[in-house]
Amino acid sequence: MPVEIRELVIRATVTEDGATGNKTPVAGSGDSTSPEQIVKLCVDRILEILKEKNGR
Repeated sequence: MPVEIRELVIRATVTEDGATGNKTPVAGSGDSTSPEQIVKLCVDRILEILKEKNGR
């Protein structure tokens, strides 16, 4: 019997001091990456994925 997931909730806590959690480097980022730059990188990557998916 297949299982259908209708809702997926993801929660995250972002801290500027980096005291907790794993540090994952963002491609093309330096030490002084602003939150706006991170959001822009994420949006760009999501748009690329959507273009690839729709192109199939």
